[in-house]
Amino acid sequence: MQSVEALNYRVTVGDVALKSGLDVQIAQQELLNLASSANGHLQVADTGDIVYLFPQDFRNVLRNKYWRLRLKSWLEKIWNVIFYLLRISFGIILIASIILVLIAIVVIVIGMSSNRDDNDNRSINNSRGGGMMFFPRFWFTPDFFYIFSPNYHRRNNRFQQLENQQENELNFLESIYSFLFGDGNPNQNLEERRWREIASVIQSAKGAVIAEQIAPYLDNITIYNERDEDYMLPVLTRFNGYPEVSEEGEIIYYFPELQVTAKQTRNINIIPYLKENFWRFTIATSQQKIMAVALGGINFVLLLVLGSLLSSEVVAELGSFIYFVSSIYGILVTYAIGYLAIPLIRYFWLQSRNKKIEKRNQNRQEMANFLQENKQQLLPKLNYAQKFAQQKVINQEDITYSTERNLLDQVMESWENQ
Repeated sequence: MQSVEALNYRVTVGDVALKSGLDVQIAQQELLNLASSANGHLQVADTGDIVYLFPQDFRNVLRNKYWRLRLKSWLEKIWNVIFYLLRISFGIILIASIILVLIAIVVIVIGMSSNRDDNDNRSINNSRGGGMMFFPRFWFTPDFFYIFSPNYHRRNNRFQQLENQQENELNFLESIYSFLFGDGNPNQNLEERRWREIASVIQSAKGAVIAEQIAPYLDNITIYNERDEDYMLPVLTRFNGYPEVSEEGEIIYYFPELQVTAKQTRNINIIPYLKENFWRFTIATSQQKIMAVALGGINFVLLLVLGSLLSSEVVAELGSFIYFVSSIYGILVTYAIGYLAIPLIRYFWLQSRNKKIEKRNQNRQEMANFLQENKQQLLPKLNYAQKFAQQKVINQEDITYSTERNLLDQVMESWENQ
């Protein structure tokens, strides 16, 4: 459907296979299904080739016809909201944990201080000018509480205000999720890209190529095993291609169905080899990463302090709030450890994955360089491939029959032209 829209609603099977990288058989079957379901039309050229013509509102036609598509569209909107709430929930839990633990520490310290005052001798208290509660100085330094302020990065010189925010920049709660779990697979559509680029190479060569032109887009191929062209078999299967052997024993590959198009092909921008994207640890800004690490560290330290205070006998007398915090203390500690451990483990895991990606990219680049550096040696094969290269453009004047119009009218028109 995306390919049909990108190709201006008039396509051949080859056009869709080239645009999407889909298997030719799948593209043909799905175009027939789409034409049947979305009020599309078939145009038959005098060569027997078929062009598919679709109305520009075919998506609306499908949605109105099938309740499952309407339900899917509705569920996608709901899932986007749910996933956003899930992403920000990790940041909310972190901040809630810090606030909860901090309040519990303050309550326990006050309770311990009050209990100590009750047990002290009145005369000693009077000689000291009255009771005094003990609070660690750290908890009440203004800088500590500023971290909970939305404008903390403006108050503290270590965090400069972000200017000229980009549209795709994460907010702080989203950056916590990004810090923990990353931002998804950067090569999620790698196979789609691979076959689309291979199809573009075939199209630019007018449907006839040699194996060396395709190798830079595949995996596990090096200059040492390049002469074995078994790697072309999946390409032939996917795009209904055929091998052809010259008198000198050179093999070329041509793809008749990719040579038929509904419009003239413009110059295609071909990338020299398929390049995988490296995994990024996070797309959060430097300030957001520092903040995420700082809050995780503060949360962990506060939980250690709270753990030592919960062992006091006074805790049992401090009411239901402290009892509640004590009951979920294990969960809070598990979250705090996981918050710091998951990014650390993920960091080393990404380093390993990126090394493998770098190796594959390097192999593909070497194959692209091999093609450029050995053009003279490969020239006989390239010249032989040109014998099979062609592009058949089906224009409106080539159409002899269309399901848009009455068959009898088209037959009468054909007779008149004759």
